[in-house]
Amino acid sequence: MKRLFAVLFVLLGGCSSHTLLAPDDRATLEQTLTRPEPQRYLRLSMNVTPFFGDASLRLLTPYPPEEVLVLDDARGRPVLPGPIQATLPAGARARILRVEFPTAWVVAERVLYTPRTWPWVYVEVEGAPEGPPLVILLPPHHKTRQDFQAEVDRFLSPQPLQPRLAEFSAEVKEAIRQKKTVTGMPAEALEMSWGYPERILRELQGTSRLETWTYPGGKRRAYVTDGRLTRVEEAPAAPPASP
Repeated sequence: MKRLFAVLFVLLGGCSSHTLLAPDDRATLEQTLTRPEPQRYLRLSMNVTPFFGDASLRLLTPYPPEEVLVLDDARGRPVLPGPIQATLPAGARARILRVEFPTAWVVAERVLYTPRTWPWVYVEVEGAPEGPPLVILLPPHHKTRQDFQAEVDRFLSPQPLQPRLAEFSAEVKEAIRQKKTVTGMPAEALEMSWGYPERILRELQGTSRLETWTYPGGKRRAYVTDGRLTRVEEAPAAPPASP
């Protein structure tokens, strides 16, 4: 019944493709990215959460659930994926199993309140708890094969991170593993721990280079001076809803 509905939905024009990549580029990416070599590695520490309303998948994201602002309900309220189930450290070995682009057919087949119009990258990660497949969401705006490849590389490095991680102090490495921060940690380590900020404000103060990193939703900010973390601001967690 689901497949029949999807066919009718596409034929009646109820759904259009949400990918800007040409079919040949999509085919090439699907073939090259799923090769067993080279080995991939998580570039950032990532959270494992439920996949919105789809129990057959799990989301792999560098952000806490309240910052995964990719989907709204009919009233314009954010649909959040669900609570953190596990955290996988930067540098963990990974493999791309499948790349799924949001063509008209694919969008019609996906569960309604999921990020149906985004590309989904199915991955296998060393140390992940048993459960449904893991999916990384990638933005749908890429127009070229090279741009999409670069986006994948931002999350799944083709080069091992252990040589770089080995240069950090034990305290910084533990902070990265737990997705926490340590005053004085290098900006690169902050990025590995907290993920990419939504925006960075840069300014000069005398001879010092100041940066303010703001994360999605504006609830977390990190202040970096000359490439080192000086302080962070985090909004307190919302109290649980009353029964």
